[in-house]
Amino acid sequence: MAASMLQGLAGAVRALGTRTGAWGRSPPGLAAACYHAKPLGLDLSGFYVPGPDSPEWQRSRKAERKRFGRAGAASGVPAASLWPSPEELRDLRQFEAEWQPSLQQMWSSIQAKEAERREKQRARHKLIEANMAKMPKMVEDWRREKRAAKEKQREEAARRERLLAEARERFGYSIDPRNSKFQEMVKEMEKEERKKKKLLKRQKPNMAQSAIVAAEPPP
Repeated sequence: MAASMLQGLAGAVRALGTRTGAWGRSPPGLAAACYHAKPLGLDLSGFYVPGPDSPEWQRSRKAERKRFGRAGAASGVPAASLWPSPEELRDLRQFEAEWQPSLQQMWSSIQAKEAERREKQRARHKLIEANMAKMPKMVEDWRREKRAAKEKQREEAARRERLLAEARERFGYSIDPRNSKFQEMVKEMEKEERKKKKLLKRQKPNMAQSAIVAAEPPP
């Protein structure tokens, strides 16, 4: 009985290979149906608990807190170990004091900034008022300086023309003012004139003192 069944099965396999045209190669559907994967031998029904040989990141306090948050007591993590240490508490308090101030601290900071802004605004308005009060005098000083500068330019131009006229009298009117000798002559005349002005400025105090002495009555 068993022999006849094996012979029938072998004939069916040979007939199937003849129909597909590739003896020894089964169709894709038949191959998928006949394949059975071997089990990995892992128990995935429970909760994963890392052992002593597990990576460091799986045994860290951060990973333990995550496992306890997901599975609670079933994670095998004691709840007491999740409480922060004194060093961590100190760091948390420092972080909150620096980056998470209280509502009262935030309100005090806002009031201080507002008071500083108002003080700067008052100082600015005071400076503007002081400058506006000085404006008429500043405008008058500017106009006076402008008039003095123009007057000085006119005097300088007149003095230059006078020196040029004196130089032409010496060299003749046919000489080119751009001539080097003519320009040297003008420079020498300017130098002599500056010396005369300095000498006159030095003599003025002596002349004033002499006039005072002469005006005093005799003893």
